[in-house]
Amino acid sequence: MQTLVIGLATMMAVAASVLGGSLLVVSGAPFEDAFAEQHGAHLSVAFDASEVRAGQLSKSKDAEGVSGSAGPFRTATLSPRADESGPGWPMTVVGRGDPGRAVDEVKLLDGRWPARSGEIVLSTDSARIPTMGSEVTFAQLPGDPALTVVGVARSVTGTADAWVVPSQMAALTAPGSGGYQMLYRFTDADTAARITAGRKAVTRSLPAGAAVGEQSWLTVKKTAERDTAVYVPFLIAFGALSLVMSVLIVGNVVASAVGAGTRRIGILKAVGFTPALVVRAYVGQALIPAAAGAVLGLFAGHLLAVPVLAEAGEVYGTSSLGIAPWVDLTVIAGVLGLVAATAWASALRAGRLRTVDALAVGRSASAGRGRRAARLAGRLPLPQPVALGLARPFARPARALGMGAAILFGAIAVTFTVGMGATLGEVMKAKAHDAADVVVPAPMPDFGPRAPGAEKQRPGPDPAEVAVAVKSAEGTGKYYSATKVRTTVSGLTGTVDAVAFTGDASWGGFTLVSGRWLDGTGEAVVPTPFLAATGTRVGDTITLDGLAEPVTVRIVGEVLDPRNNGMQVFTDASTLAAAHPDPTETSHHIALTSGTDVSGYVATLNKSLDPLGVTARAGGLDADGDMVATLNALSATLTLMLVAVAALGVLNGVLLDTRERVREIGVHKALGMTPRQTVVMVVTSVVVTGLVAGALGVPLGVALHGWVLPAMGDSVGLRFPESVIDVYDGVELLPLVLGGLLIATLGALLPAGWAARARTATALRTE
Repeated sequence: MQTLVIGLATMMAVAASVLGGSLLVVSGAPFEDAFAEQHGAHLSVAFDASEVRAGQLSKSKDAEGVSGSAGPFRTATLSPRADESGPGWPMTVVGRGDPGRAVDEVKLLDGRWPARSGEIVLSTDSARIPTMGSEVTFAQLPGDPALTVVGVARSVTGTADAWVVPSQMAALTAPGSGGYQMLYRFTDADTAARITAGRKAVTRSLPAGAAVGEQSWLTVKKTAERDTAVYVPFLIAFGALSLVMSVLIVGNVVASAVGAGTRRIGILKAVGFTPALVVRAYVGQALIPAAAGAVLGLFAGHLLAVPVLAEAGEVYGTSSLGIAPWVDLTVIAGVLGLVAATAWASALRAGRLRTVDALAVGRSASAGRGRRAARLAGRLPLPQPVALGLARPFARPARALGMGAAILFGAIAVTFTVGMGATLGEVMKAKAHDAADVVVPAPMPDFGPRAPGAEKQRPGPDPAEVAVAVKSAEGTGKYYSATKVRTTVSGLTGTVDAVAFTGDASWGGFTLVSGRWLDGTGEAVVPTPFLAATGTRVGDTITLDGLAEPVTVRIVGEVLDPRNNGMQVFTDASTLAAAHPDPTETSHHIALTSGTDVSGYVATLNKSLDPLGVTARAGGLDADGDMVATLNALSATLTLMLVAVAALGVLNGVLLDTRERVREIGVHKALGMTPRQTVVMVVTSVVVTGLVAGALGVPLGVALHGWVLPAMGDSVGLRFPESVIDVYDGVELLPLVLGGLLIATLGALLPAGWAARARTATALRTE
């Protein structure tokens, strides 16, 4: 039993530590491998073509610290359409003759590079990816140029949304408009300060105001690491719990073994064992199962890390899922070192025992220890087996403390896991905005090529007609619509989703972190990552481009919303009215009146919506929960392991205690104690320890949750409001407190059964 407990405790500590340490080290490996392979740009800078000439930009490659450059490339921000009815989306188009090699080699994923005018390659990160061979039309330009999609590619640092041959740019830019792009690699670019120094060096000789936007590879790297970074604080917490529990349990097991084997120690010394040999023997007894547990924990940690890293590897087309060998060696050496040190400290008592004292004492506890507690318990109006059990921890206080510490950490783990699951559920609700009972999703346009002679697609449904059908339906309560359009914001590469609400959307499940909700035209709320990326805060103004005309809005609130990497702006429809946004991607959200049947309402509403080409469905979570599912599975697995180790620690302590008391139990049985009363006595001996450990573990678990969850949010650029962190209530905490009692009871059941089955005569003959 001691071998099993030490092995499992060590396995748990190694698995959690390898998992946390490995993710911390290799979380960015897929991106870094792709960046090195494709010679990614450390800095991409956008320049205003009306402020600077191409020749001036070419000279910037000779600036101090520049090790390589590409460009200048002509650029334009345009809103193409895949057909006349499909919605447009702003994209940055770059004129580039080839995929490049020395700086920012664009990796083709499908098709080929454009060879002539009239062809275009789209980035895999583009907002819309039409099928190969389809046409992308730029209807806002003279002549309505239409380009055929011939390939899909990826720039590791996201330098463009699409690429065409340089000669094509003349048709995509009006005289005096558009811009230039320069891509730079620097000799030193491992910190934000060095990137800033490089930017100053390449723009020093250029006119002031020529540079209108930039993107550092460190920003892209942080985004790439975001998915795996969220796991690190969570795993560090479990790793710390596991290491502390491992040390406590190993120390408790070795100390218990020394206490139970006092007579054996005396015999070993009598036959010639020195104190050092005795200590070495007990340390070896701990290290052998610990080494086996460390090997199993190493495999478990590797297996648990694979699903976390697999998604990032798939995104960047790399297979760098290997875990650094030095992480494995460091964790194993550290854990085994802790086991050895703990075992050595506990075994010192065995080495210091005098041979005569060890032979004389045997293995029985001190006769007088715990008598006062036993007399006090005997005066309580309780059955005698219960009173005997309640007094037992005071006879072996050190052993009781060891069992209590194991139960304490098990209770902390359970409390933390319950809180984390509740918080992640709140985050998923904020992500999905699932407060609506019924949703009419925005229609998805068909971007596939049309057969020659086929009729053009009919325009999407008119949101106003859908709104009329919704409002006239019996059972409709509160209602709002949300129109999504793609915009750009100065200083940011790529597109930003602007969501314009018609009606009051404050009830729609949006969780505010700071500030307030929309209250009029010209206001907006944005997620935390948007504020970080733009360097803005609540109260600042931003300008949305890429529409019929620029729109300036003032940020009045910060909202929790991780969709689209937090690159969203929520505003009122009246704010964007003058910019004439395309209303095709409009969804409708409905809260039903009390007592209205959801399925019946949906069926009735769909009869009215069918002629319009849209379909209503019941509301609910409509978000990608892969990360949450993985975190919940990991936390459940690690928690079960911690609880199992805690229960085994209790089992080991109770088993030793029961075997020491076997003669006493025989006396009780001879005086009339039944097997059932014996079970009650043994189980009751851990009740006080379990209740106290549970009562202490729950507030510590709540505190751990309050520290880890904000750190997890920070790792992905999110701030969690108090409503998301404060997920415990009094009704939930009471069962969690009783969880300590449950762990203690589970650990005591097996020894209690053994004591109940022991024959009275055999027990009385035992020394």
